[in-house]
Amino acid sequence: MLRIGLTGGLASGKSAVARLLAARGAAVFDADELVRDLYRPGGAADWAARDLFGDAVLDDDGQVDRERIAQIVFQDAAKRRALEARIHPLVREERERRFAQAAWAGAKVVVCEATLLFEAGTESEYDRVLLVTAPAEERIRRWVAKGGGEEDARRRIAAQLPPEEAAKRAHETIVNAASPEDLERQVDEIWRRWLPLAGN
Repeated sequence: MLRIGLTGGLASGKSAVARLLAARGAAVFDADELVRDLYRPGGAADWAARDLFGDAVLDDDGQVDRERIAQIVFQDAAKRRALEARIHPLVREERERRFAQAAWAGAKVVVCEATLLFEAGTESEYDRVLLVTAPAEERIRRWVAKGGGEEDARRRIAAQLPPEEAAKRAHETIVNAASPEDLERQVDEIWRRWLPLAGN
């Protein structure tokens, strides 16, 4: 089984690439969804956020608000690292469980979509790492079009590993800056390279 880490910055097009890979037969799961599960009321990340940040991350109902967490950690690198140190081991454990499930089901290529793959230092835990990039202004435009704020987008992008640095640590890079057809062409090329590695 080929274990793929799929990563990229804010609004780079990771999810679009994940859908294209799933359409070609890959088993795909999203590490961000694993994180959301951990933040459910009473979950491990819920308690970690309360412990680290107290009332500053609670909404009017006393529940942890992930948007308030984001506002804190994307402005303070030390606080972001403290939270990641608590959350990343939990995500790693659940990710390994998902890989094991996929292997048991007979999947040949399994893709974990993980926004903070490089920031977490987990690239060595995959057989291949696929990076998706796009120009910063285009990423900001996409984020705003989905209802996000421009300044929030710039803060998030600044907190993530620069694409040129990420590209040095990835096995393959897709530049999502043209048409959907071009994106699909790039995915096809990479998929053809992966199949022999997966024993197909």
